[in-house]
Amino acid sequence: MPELTRRRRLLILAICCLSLLIVGLDNTVVNVALPAIRTDLHAESSGLQWVVDAYTLVLAALLMLSGSTADRIGRRRTFQTGLVLFVLGSLLCSIAPGLGWLIVFRAVQAIGGSMLNPVAMSIITNTFTDPRERAQAIGVWGGVVGISMALGPVVGGLLVDTAGWRSIFWMNIPVGLAALALTAVYVPESRALRARRLDPVGQLLVVALLGSLTYTIIEGPGQGWTSPAILTLGCVAAASLGGFLVWERRREEPLIDLRFFRSIPFAAATAIAVCAFAALGGFLFLNTLYLQEVRGYSPVVAGLWTLPMAALTLVCAPLSGRIVGRTGPRLPLLVAGATMTASGLLLTTLTADSSTALLLASYALFGLGFGMVNAPITNAAVSGMPRDRAGVAAAVASTSRQVGQSLGVAVIGTVAVSAVVGPFATGFPAASHAAWWITAGCGVAVLLLGIISTTRWAGHTAADVAARLNPDHRKAPVRT
Repeated sequence: MPELTRRRRLLILAICCLSLLIVGLDNTVVNVALPAIRTDLHAESSGLQWVVDAYTLVLAALLMLSGSTADRIGRRRTFQTGLVLFVLGSLLCSIAPGLGWLIVFRAVQAIGGSMLNPVAMSIITNTFTDPRERAQAIGVWGGVVGISMALGPVVGGLLVDTAGWRSIFWMNIPVGLAALALTAVYVPESRALRARRLDPVGQLLVVALLGSLTYTIIEGPGQGWTSPAILTLGCVAAASLGGFLVWERRREEPLIDLRFFRSIPFAAATAIAVCAFAALGGFLFLNTLYLQEVRGYSPVVAGLWTLPMAALTLVCAPLSGRIVGRTGPRLPLLVAGATMTASGLLLTTLTADSSTALLLASYALFGLGFGMVNAPITNAAVSGMPRDRAGVAAAVASTSRQVGQSLGVAVIGTVAVSAVVGPFATGFPAASHAAWWITAGCGVAVLLLGIISTTRWAGHTAADVAARLNPDHRKAPVRT
């Protein structure tokens, strides 16, 4: 790819951020609309979980395939295809005649979404080649998460209040079409230096693992943990995981190069992504039910309550990128782990009439932590990797985020909802306490992994992996 001016690089970053904006808006907007969807489509709580997880599961299952496909056939072409499918899926969701169709159309959205964020991150990685400039670009990228979190609940709440829940999908259409047109004009095509072969067996094993595991978690309480269907799917999940690990070790060009995980920073970043986004998925799901169905707030008022979280995510994400670029990932990870833990602990005392101070403090702490955690995750995923592996490495990081969010909605949501005794409005606050303890535990995991992954020993493992993946790579001192 020819050298690009700084202005052109920043424009490419802005175009890529548009894709993150619509994907992020979709997550936050749908959460605000869940109570309205429950009423209109007569959905059970497990049905609401599937409205969220149908999207995140398909996204997680296809991200790695999309990343490697983009490296093979062209990143711009894949990115444009994803935009078309995402806009089409959004249109179909807005006319879904029932819950089942809505879940199916959410999966269509996810197929398109799988071609957006990891491919956009690969475009950014190949556009911003200077490590410090790349870390700052990733920080801006993370800041868009805050924008989507800020706009999503408020705009979504207004749309649900004034035009119904179906209108929440309309906003994706003009933004997606604008990104499509701008991509055609300004984003250069790029590919990996050597095309990687596809891995259909590995891809099918990933789909089987994620689908069976999530179904088991969500439907287990309702069908019974010892029911034949749940036991069978639990075995399918275990067998798929074992089969995937064995198969990938034998492949010359696997879906995921397991050698990546010999790098402690990379492996820790993957685990941190799962934990942080599990906390986020559970946080958004529980908060929506609490604010609207326990406190009785309208969708737009419930959205306004989340603004402290969104605002701090918006401010802290680019700040985190600058810190990572200058001093490394340790400080952002420690702050993220500590504040997310504190937020979860505060919410373990939640009642139907908890004080405004408690709610706002917990939301602000969570936003601060979540804003700090994104840049270190992505930077660890792509730093030190050969540029022709950038698509797959970024896709692993993005997959970890979506797997975490799926598991967060499934596990945290199931723990809270299944423990409700009596009417939902009175029983939910106490039932959610165990779920908030899980959220706090995710914060502790981020804190501990942040410490371990930023040691000098961890840095040496990253250098060793980079040298093995690229024999011409020269080991450089690793800053911790």
